[in-house]
Amino acid sequence: MGSIWPYARILPLCAGVFLAADDQTVIVTVLPEIMADFRLGSSELGRASWAVTGYLIGFTAAMPLMGRIADRFGYRSAFIGALSVFALGSVAVALSAVVPERLGMDPQFSWMVGARVFQAAGGGALIPIAIASAGLLPATANRAVAYGLIGASAEAGGVMGPLWGGAITQALSWEWAFWLNIPPVMGVAALSWWMPVGRKRRAGVDLVSGALFAGLLSLTTLGLMRIGEPDGLMGAYLAGACASGTLLIYRHRRVVDPLIPRGLLSRLNFASAGMAHVLIGSALIIGMITVPLTANAVLSASPLEGGLLLLRMTAAIGAGALIGGAATQRWGARAPAIIGLLLATAGFSLMSRWSAEAADPWMTVHLAATGLGFGLLAAPIAERALHNVEEGDRGVASALVTVARMVGMTLGLAAMTAWGTVRFEDLVSHLPVFPTDPEVQCQVTEDTIAAALTVFRAFFAAAAVLCAFAIAPAAAMTMKSGAGRPRGGEKVDGPRCTE
Repeated sequence: MGSIWPYARILPLCAGVFLAADDQTVIVTVLPEIMADFRLGSSELGRASWAVTGYLIGFTAAMPLMGRIADRFGYRSAFIGALSVFALGSVAVALSAVVPERLGMDPQFSWMVGARVFQAAGGGALIPIAIASAGLLPATANRAVAYGLIGASAEAGGVMGPLWGGAITQALSWEWAFWLNIPPVMGVAALSWWMPVGRKRRAGVDLVSGALFAGLLSLTTLGLMRIGEPDGLMGAYLAGACASGTLLIYRHRRVVDPLIPRGLLSRLNFASAGMAHVLIGSALIIGMITVPLTANAVLSASPLEGGLLLLRMTAAIGAGALIGGAATQRWGARAPAIIGLLLATAGFSLMSRWSAEAADPWMTVHLAATGLGFGLLAAPIAERALHNVEEGDRGVASALVTVARMVGMTLGLAAMTAWGTVRFEDLVSHLPVFPTDPEVQCQVTEDTIAAALTVFRAFFAAAAVLCAFAIAPAAAMTMKSGAGRPRGGEKVDGPRCTE
């Protein structure tokens, strides 16, 4: 019982992380119904994608500020606060099509996007709070497994999101995908008394720096999304991002209690873990987006079949997170981190060779190897990033290392979308638009599939390169006292649980 108790204490944290990750992906399968309710045509898919991008930006932008709030007010209080924001945001999303009509206006999609950003601010805070709370477990070995459990919960939520959304839209309507968040949120909040409390710290919360960071991330994303067709608006977005970044650096140097603790970024283990996470996030989003697209555009599979194909990778990520936690506990962070990146590199390299005749069992092998590799990385990166970080800074440190992965995902998605669109249009620009000859129609279809396959294979190859590049910072983050197995009686990287 004694050995199980430390992990039981993080069950509410795992449940909260699961809910936040579920809502990050549930939108994928409910988006067609949302587009219909907001009267968006198929040609407005780019605008509709902001229901996804807005959540991703809000999820990431709020993390450092919410991490510092957790350090200031304690992890349990911050966790309940984040759950409350997430619940209110879920209600706002569910009502976003109704409220304008009650006010005598047409449905405004901007209301939906704003509600998703607000919801994500609460959901994004749950992950760093969970990681920081796990750092209060009384033994290094317990923490390594706890990090794996939290990582597995996040991946499980991401896996279940599209399936849950599909079931909801068949039985009810898309709004219920958000209304049904409320009962489990209330249950998790009731169980939160079980989690580590965390000490309150007398420190300021730099709201201005939090706003500047949010502006930096949002404007950078908006600019990169236009990289395929550069224009003045793209320049304005990137100029605004540079201005926000400059002001953030200036304020960091001048304010008494900065949002990012001074000296944190100069730690080799922390900076290396963050760099590895940026590269890993960029590679991961490529796989998450490209696998279903390949199934649909190249293999002529249905959206459900595409989701099930991706499930072979995402389910392996969850399993890998658990294995990575146990491996980190036994052998330290270096072995699972390097093996994980080698597996992901090999998996993406093999996927970059897929043809239009690709089939099982090899597709499953490639996807499972890639997912297992990503999963193995969750515990080592969390363990090394928070190594010897003071308790009063663990909330913001956990947030920043999570932000690194989300920034990688955001930037990777923007760059992939822009480059992929331009590249695909170049490859099909010579094809007739509305051929009437059946033979020409057949040839156009074959050439279009070939063009899509060329782009997708390039995406997978780029992901393999990113994973290979991540090996260097992953090795660097374990160079100092992190490569060996934790020994009995060694100093713990932080305090024991606070009751």
